[in-house]
Amino acid sequence: FFLFLQLKLSKMYSYKVDGFRDKHVFITGCDSGFGNLLAKQLDGKGFQVIAACLTEKGAADLTAATSPRLKTLLLNVTDSESIRKAPPTLSCFPAAGLWGLVNNAGRSIPIGPTDWMEMEDFTKVLDVNLIGLIDVTLQFIPLLKKARGRVVNVASILGRLNLVGGGYCPSKWGVEAFSDSLRKDMSHFGVKVSIIEPGFFKTAVTSVDLINADMRRLWTRLPQHVKNAYGNTYLEDYTKVQDFSMRMLCSADLSQVTRCMEHALTARFPRTRYGAGWDAKLFWIPLSYLPSFVADFVVKTLLPCPEEAKNNRKAS
Repeated sequence: FFLFLQLKLSKMYSYKVDGFRDKHVFITGCDSGFGNLLAKQLDGKGFQVIAACLTEKGAADLTAATSPRLKTLLLNVTDSESIRKAPPTLSCFPAAGLWGLVNNAGRSIPIGPTDWMEMEDFTKVLDVNLIGLIDVTLQFIPLLKKARGRVVNVASILGRLNLVGGGYCPSKWGVEAFSDSLRKDMSHFGVKVSIIEPGFFKTAVTSVDLINADMRRLWTRLPQHVKNAYGNTYLEDYTKVQDFSMRMLCSADLSQVTRCMEHALTARFPRTRYGAGWDAKLFWIPLSYLPSFVADFVVKTLLPCPEEAKNNRKAS
């Protein structure tokens, strides 16, 4: 029975919509990474792509690498005013509306132990990954309802399983919750919502150099009593573990993620969630279903132990 069901589902998921050339897709975070590759991928299939970039260089490079069909737009998802201006300035939208919105823009740093953080460190990440995503979505809902289109939100396996402190995990858990609410509300209007849950891939979000440099910044501003609690070697030990983990886990094949995004935009019956990457499918997502103490054990095994915790164990 389960084999028969799997075959039926596989066939169902293979059905595609038609008329790609008449469908407009708006993608955020197209300077590099997943957004950049998806913009090129969809442009090659004939979609009318509007690629939102943060920088003029990112927009120029993407324009040079794609067909004249693709349009670029400078957009900072933390700037509500620029988001509100986006739909009216895009005169390329037909009366049929917007077929696809891909919320891909994101950032990871600052990350690190929670007591290294200040409130500003959380808001820097939440403003991009969650509040910006919600703001963009709300502005484009009328156009999406017109087209009975698709919303594709990029979450993470860290939206299921918390591995690091800082704003990244809370932001991705928020993306999961917002997307579920949006999916249920928009189902009445024929708009489908999919969540992409990538594992670890080589993008700016997982750049070890950027993450380590920011962790050193956090360390230098810590009060001495916090530094004493963690120990003089903690930062070095943490960055070594992080370097090793990223080398082991991060895949350079970003198409594993963009294929999921493309399926969510082109399939007649898109999935609600897409796990992308071997580590997501075989390790992180299964781990997220196990009791919390199992995941806690894995995280504690991977990360160094603060000096004060070691001393407490010895004393007890």
